[in-house]
Amino acid sequence: MAEQTPIRLDVEAVVRKKLGNRTPRFVINYLKRIVHEDIFNRFFSEHPDLKNYDFIREVIGPGLLNTSVSVSGTENLPKDGSPVCFASNHPLGGLDGMILALYLGEQRNYNVRVIVNELLMYLTPLQGIFVPVHVSGKGGQNREYAQKIDELYSSQADILTFPSGKCSRKIQGKVQDPEWKKSFIQKSVQHKRDIVPIYFDGQNSSFFYNLALWRTRLGIKTNIEMLYLADEMFKATGKHFSIRIGKPIPYTTFDHLRTPAEWAQWVRGEVYRMK
Repeated sequence: MAEQTPIRLDVEAVVRKKLGNRTPRFVINYLKRIVHEDIFNRFFSEHPDLKNYDFIREVIGPGLLNTSVSVSGTENLPKDGSPVCFASNHPLGGLDGMILALYLGEQRNYNVRVIVNELLMYLTPLQGIFVPVHVSGKGGQNREYAQKIDELYSSQADILTFPSGKCSRKIQGKVQDPEWKKSFIQKSVQHKRDIVPIYFDGQNSSFFYNLALWRTRLGIKTNIEMLYLADEMFKATGKHFSIRIGKPIPYTTFDHLRTPAEWAQWVRGEVYRMK
């Protein structure tokens, strides 16, 4: 069997593609450092054959971050085999997604797919479990991604989604998700999927939240703090996290007494009540 060529993270190539050649060298070098390009590429070269759940297991385990997790509410996982939609808060913006994907995958016969920002598709070892959403751009691309989401909801795979669409920020003095999007309600009703609420207990550094706060106050629309999510992930090295799984909410719950947007906020409230 031919040896697998390891992937490489190339921050400079991504920056040049997005911003052209006008980006100063010191900016590129700084981005390489906060993204931890060298550490990632060393990991990729040492584990060229790892994919999907095996890749995640090594990243969050002894191979890189050495995190641990405790889970309560496992008895709430459906036993009848029907595919469900897991809806979780999103405190960390990446690491929480990997931890949840692995745990739920282990519990659900490794048949869990995670809805993610399209930028994460650069992580080719995870393309087997990631399903991208297009957060901006032209309508044609939106239709293409929307079709992939429809196909996912029509499948027999369980779905892990973070309905806020981005990780938690400090809002009114508390670390919490922004308003949840309604699409997971609409799709779950359409495809008759019960929703299982999940609360993930964790948070990023004060630096991350303060940067997001001041970026907003200054009227800067570019999501600058996202650049620091890899750095936040490494700050979590060796940490222990806890997960709480709630009772499934039947899709028939989401009737016309509330709009899908209102139901989305109601489920968000159910998640935070598990805190």
